[in-house]
Amino acid sequence: MPFTFQFGGSSAFGGGFNPESFQGGTANPRPRKPRKPRRAVGNAFSRTLINLAVTLVFGLVYFYLELPALNLHAEEFYVFAFLLCAVYCVCAVFTSGFQGDGSVKGYFHFVRKQCAVPFLAAAALVVVLALGALASWVVLRAGSYSKLLTIQTGDLTAEVEEISYDQIPMLDADSAGQLGTRKLGELADMVSQFEILPTYTQINYQGRPVRVTSLRYGDLIKWFTNRSGGLPAYIIIDMVTQEAEVVRLTEGMKYTVAEHFSRNLYRHLRFHYPTMMFDEPVFEINEEGTPFWVCSRIVRTIGLFGGVDVKGAVLVNAVTGESEYCEQVPNWVDRVYSYDIIMQQYDFYGMYHNGFLNSMFGQKDVTVTTEGWNYIAIDDDVYMYTGVTSVTSDQSNIGFILSNQRTKETKFYPCAGATERSAKESAQSRVQQMNYEATFPLLLNIAGQPTYFMSLKGNDGLVKMYAMVNVPQYQLVETGQTLADCENNYRQALAHAGLIAAGEQKPAAGNAQEQEGVVAEVRSAVIGGDTHYYVRMEDSLGYLDFNAAEVPLAVLLNVRDHIRYTFVLEGAEFPTHGIVPATGFDYVDWDN
Repeated sequence: MPFTFQFGGSSAFGGGFNPESFQGGTANPRPRKPRKPRRAVGNAFSRTLINLAVTLVFGLVYFYLELPALNLHAEEFYVFAFLLCAVYCVCAVFTSGFQGDGSVKGYFHFVRKQCAVPFLAAAALVVVLALGALASWVVLRAGSYSKLLTIQTGDLTAEVEEISYDQIPMLDADSAGQLGTRKLGELADMVSQFEILPTYTQINYQGRPVRVTSLRYGDLIKWFTNRSGGLPAYIIIDMVTQEAEVVRLTEGMKYTVAEHFSRNLYRHLRFHYPTMMFDEPVFEINEEGTPFWVCSRIVRTIGLFGGVDVKGAVLVNAVTGESEYCEQVPNWVDRVYSYDIIMQQYDFYGMYHNGFLNSMFGQKDVTVTTEGWNYIAIDDDVYMYTGVTSVTSDQSNIGFILSNQRTKETKFYPCAGATERSAKESAQSRVQQMNYEATFPLLLNIAGQPTYFMSLKGNDGLVKMYAMVNVPQYQLVETGQTLADCENNYRQALAHAGLIAAGEQKPAAGNAQEQEGVVAEVRSAVIGGDTHYYVRMEDSLGYLDFNAAEVPLAVLLNVRDHIRYTFVLEGAEFPTHGIVPATGFDYVDWDN
């Protein structure tokens, strides 16, 4: 029969060209060959072993790289478990030869038959996830969330003593980082190989507030060339004197967050404590200067995933890698509870202590923390400070909290006043011609008045001046080139406003000292309406600052006078240059 074309709705051309022969204008369809089944690998037992082996290898590699905690309270554990089930199922499909009728439903039945155990395990995990999430739901557990943090009410001016000059931290993290980088840049043998880890930790070290951090390798090549000796030093930034020190170690640190493979701190922790969940490790040093990593243990106390809290910490020696889990950490440890955990727990308290519905409707007594925080040293512990404001307004604070970062002991201090942002803006406007930037305020007790203290930084990031702002009356602002000048000006402003008695002095603390000598030079200047006499003693390049409003006898001082004087140090020693506040003097008989 000759080959022909037919046109029309049912023609071969209309449905596509078909070179097959036609019979009466109708194509004879090609018979469909049945799909050849793929051959299974071995017997059922050997296939199971292969599936398990591949899944085990995948699991080991994934665990080594991602380091999930083997804990039902950890979300990453469920990801790990689901991946293991999926890998086993994929292997089972391959090793069993894809047997099925070719349809999606057929393959599904086949896979379910081959992978019954992984399917049941995945289904069980889904049920656990759902029930755990429901048990953690804040709508149902608002009361439990509100009790995560125990709050006591205190009196700031009665319970928080006036802090001495050598305890007031004057640097924020950015300024400390710049000082550390400049110090490292002075060391030719280190700057080409190492960098500074930017995560500075504020601690109390030998009675002084400091920030500490570790070094890290410059890059992977420099890690290869230096890893045998480890990181040779760490950085200490004195928060008061603003001095940076590179502390060299006799043996380098080999267990840090900058390491790789088994010496990497995260991997080192996971292999030794596979079921524990950890907060971000922080770098600290003990009183002997030995470097440690403090790794707070995270626990979930509400349902499976809610109520994040801390239960002890693992202390890892950065040099040797020796580790110890302590439910009660030693006193030299300053940071166990991070600021975000404390602030989150207070927010739960402020939002839900009157119930979940009240937090949404009515919002009676609903409070939250403000947008920032700072740290202050009290009795050899580091406390986190943040303001508290009403959820319906962020224009003013209703009080503050101080929380011990080692024990989580937290007190709320009622004090209506300006927010930290308002205080920063007020301080910056006082020196707006300088274009200085204020650090986040620190809450101090000055002459019984709640006071924001801030350092004012220049464009280079270094501290240029200081400012104090009264919390209840934030329009009351004073600044000074030194901390002593700033406080003197602030106290005078308090006196002029009638908030304290005129001439009220700061109580002499451990930094008040007495000496005697011969006057070598006397200068005077009028500052803030008061005359200040600047007196240099023989054998000294520094000056004593006598405020005539507080020490009237200073107007009689002359060169060659022999006096016994009292002064207040900001640091540990009398500066060779600069000015220190003097609180009084007496004449000494020349014959004596």
